[in-house]
Amino acid sequence: MATTFDIQLPHYPRGFHLITRYIEQQLPNLPEHGLLFVFIKHTSAGLTINENADPDVRQDFNSFFNRLVPDAAPYFIHTLEGPDDMSAHIKSSLVGSSVTIPIKNHRLNLGTWQGIYLCEFRDGGDSRKLSITIV
Repeated sequence: MATTFDIQLPHYPRGFHLITRYIEQQLPNLPEHGLLFVFIKHTSAGLTINENADPDVRQDFNSFFNRLVPDAAPYFIHTLEGPDDMSAHIKSSLVGSSVTIPIKNHRLNLGTWQGIYLCEFRDGGDSRKLSITIV
C-alpha cells in the first residue's frame, strides 16, 4: 500500500541545497524494502541526487547552470515574473522535478556520497512544497 503526503521546505536562496536530512526527519517509519518518490510541486525549482560531502560541488553546479541559462536573456519572451523566471523554468526542466530512492532495511539506500538536492533557481523563490510517496 502506498502512502503519500506533502511536506513544506523552508525558504532557501538560489542555489543547490542538501535537503536529505530534512526529508528524512519528516518521514514515518519506512518499510523494510520499497521505494521513496519525491516530487517538487513547482516549475522554477528542481530535485536531483549528487555529492553530499564537498559544498564546492553545489557551488559549481550553481555557477554552471547560471552560465548555461543566464537570467534575462534577450531572446526570452516570458518576462512578466522577473528576469530570473524563464531561466528558472528551463533549469528546472533540465534537472527534473523528482527523484526515486530505494529503501533497504528501513532506511534510504543512498550511496555513501549521495544526497538529495533542492535546486532553487529563483532569487526570490518561496518555500517549496514536496509530495512524498512511499511504496
